[in-house]
Amino acid sequence: MTKHVLITGGAGFIGSHIADLLLRTGHSVRVLDNLTPQVHGDVGGRPHYLDADAELVIGDVRDRSRLETALDGIDAVIHLAAAVGVGQSMYDIVSYVQTNDVGTAVLLEALSKRPVERLVVASSMSVYGEGLARRMDGTAVSPKERGLDQLRRGDWELRDRDGEVLRPIPTPESKQPALSSVYALNKYTQERMALIVGKAYGISTVALRFFNVYGPRQALSNPYTGVLAIFAARLLNSRPPLVFEDGLQQRDFVHVSDVARACLLALTTQTGIGQVFNIGSGQSRTVISIADDLARVVGMSQITPRITAKYRSGDIRHCFADISQSRTTLGYSPQVDFRAGLEELAAWLEGQLADDKIDSATAELERRGLVA
Repeated sequence: MTKHVLITGGAGFIGSHIADLLLRTGHSVRVLDNLTPQVHGDVGGRPHYLDADAELVIGDVRDRSRLETALDGIDAVIHLAAAVGVGQSMYDIVSYVQTNDVGTAVLLEALSKRPVERLVVASSMSVYGEGLARRMDGTAVSPKERGLDQLRRGDWELRDRDGEVLRPIPTPESKQPALSSVYALNKYTQERMALIVGKAYGISTVALRFFNVYGPRQALSNPYTGVLAIFAARLLNSRPPLVFEDGLQQRDFVHVSDVARACLLALTTQTGIGQVFNIGSGQSRTVISIADDLARVVGMSQITPRITAKYRSGDIRHCFADISQSRTTLGYSPQVDFRAGLEELAAWLEGQLADDKIDSATAELERRGLVA
């Protein structure tokens, strides 16, 4: 059935890909976006990559009047609007809470007066903190946060109470959240509020916990965006990617088109209402291998990553997705092979310009004592 869908934050990286897919599958799309300069630069107008058939309402999700205009005639909402970034959230605290928590509250209050059929809310793998791990005896455990003393001596790995190194394993939705940054707290609040209000007002609501999303249209000049975009900005400026700790931390990288398909599934599922789902690739890769792979595909293998051997407040060691629940309930199955996705990203990067701000962003974190 054709739906009129509002995507908050829909002019950005992920939202524009969702808009493309919804339009291709016969839905009509309206986008509400404040076109924040940190993401979109100082252009101030409609992004060139946003499909012409997507109606754009320029405005902030916290602006009740613009939000009500954007909600007029809408059947379903995909809520992406958020300030993104673990590091920045640790000092730009009021802004993150206002954008993420208050922005979601304003949307939900509007929906309580004008309910829609379906609400899909974007959450994050950051809510898990450290991913699930296994002891030497095979017991699965939720690792404790690493202490500063351990990190300052360069002992990066997760350990059990006896000092034995824990082995990371895929993290399911059932793992208890461990909120290690303001951003993680924001995302958990967003998903919980949406599920609570959705249940109360009869709005079928689904929360998706995105893992590390990559692909074309990432904001290359935003030093707090996804790690692949940050590495790409460095390479485009002939600078080595900066890798924190020892680079062996493991993450799950999922292509943006797979994330868009997951959102479409969440928009139509009849079995996953009121639940949260991991949206990742189900595979783990080390951060250092990602930096090497990207340098290779963009033809800059001679630029080797610089390992900082430092820790940033809010960072975690390992987390990658168990996607079995998403497969069985949503019918989600990632389709983009990582190597093919990286080649596509490299092709898009040709001719792109990036204002590499990672040095200044890192210096700001260090000035505030958030790098150890």
